[in-house]
Amino acid sequence: MEFKISKELIEQIENLIHENQSHELEQLLHDVHFADIAEIMNELEEDNAIYIFNLLDSEKTAEILLELDEEVREKILRNLSAKEIAEELDELDTDDAADIIAELPQSKKAEVISELEDVEHAKDIVDLLRYDENTAGGIMAKELVKVNENWNVLTCVKEMRQQAENVTRVHSIYVVDDEDRLKGRLSLKDLLTTSTKTPISQVYIKKVDYVKVDTKDVEVARIMQKYDLEAIPVVDELGRLVGRVTIDDIIDVIKDEADKDYQLAAGISQDVEADDSVLELTKARLPWLVLALLGGFVSVHVLGLFEPAMEGHRNLFFFTPLIAAMAGNVGVQSSAIVVQGLANNSLTGSLWNRLLKEFSLSLLNGSLLSLILILGSHFLLGFELMIGITVSIALLTVIIFASLIGTFIPIILDKYGVDPALATGPFITTSNDILGILIYFTIAKAILGF
Repeated sequence: MEFKISKELIEQIENLIHENQSHELEQLLHDVHFADIAEIMNELEEDNAIYIFNLLDSEKTAEILLELDEEVREKILRNLSAKEIAEELDELDTDDAADIIAELPQSKKAEVISELEDVEHAKDIVDLLRYDENTAGGIMAKELVKVNENWNVLTCVKEMRQQAENVTRVHSIYVVDDEDRLKGRLSLKDLLTTSTKTPISQVYIKKVDYVKVDTKDVEVARIMQKYDLEAIPVVDELGRLVGRVTIDDIIDVIKDEADKDYQLAAGISQDVEADDSVLELTKARLPWLVLALLGGFVSVHVLGLFEPAMEGHRNLFFFTPLIAAMAGNVGVQSSAIVVQGLANNSLTGSLWNRLLKEFSLSLLNGSLLSLILILGSHFLLGFELMIGITVSIALLTVIIFASLIGTFIPIILDKYGVDPALATGPFITTSNDILGILIYFTIAKAILGF
């Protein structure tokens, strides 16, 4: 059953802290999962969160650190000495420890690393810190189980027992040569059903999926999703096995990427959360709002070019919001589908084929919507039939152009290394609004002659 935080539980914990009932609080939290304790600490005031952190043993608090909100974790780490932070990191896998060290001030990083008791652990963490955080090297862990292709089954089992002590979960057994180059993987079933004297070279599976240290994390996620992998080995420039990426790290990558794309689509230019300061939220939102405002000025200017229409065809202006809204909506729909296809690598065929398909779709949808508009404007709103025909022709044209732009822009952005999610936000909406109004009045002028 999923753990739920209640107001009563928070009040109970705060009362125990206030009364300094450490033993009772420890008993209350004894069987609570570390992720749930982190959720509780996120809800508490800073002093109370630190009280709980200091109360629990380092084996549990190390895991809690990973689950805390970044702001809360920063406050707790600020109150710990370099030695105390090192004690927490000694309990974590290298990738998680490296992530926490990366958040520390530059002056404290070296001090914490020097306090780590396990020299090999410290060396692995330092090695991970040199990789870009958005690559396979930046998210991989050093802990894994590997065997040499020249060993026999008995030797492998002995070595695996020793290595597995430092590995939280054994997803795969990797096979390397004398230079630590990745050669393949070993099936546990084959290992258990083969004679102990059999050389591993006769048993291991030579085909193995892997990524390089500089492979982008989103590409790693795509590969693991495509081949349904729980873990994938990482090799360096020489093909040597240097680590592995596990599914829990990839889930974080997928979540972060989805959050970023969602915010871009909503017109937020940087990663923010609801609890961030007003200044940070303003910095994230304001650029796109300024763009939308500038787009509004352009729309007003475009409308000004067709001022003569106000004299003889005022009814046209009643349809302006409809045309602009349809242009924006169609553009967002088209771009959203393309962005999704680019994200999961399911977009196939040439650009021209994609545009032709989108043209056919928009022609069909636009024709049906235009027919509805003609009938509705005449029979429901009472406008002249010629006005309805004019607006309908413009609507059909706007829908076709908006869908083509919504398809074309994200593909081009992706080609030049710009996040295509940008095309699903205010950028595509604003540009299509302006284009829609321009097309609308241009067609109206050509038909009605003003």
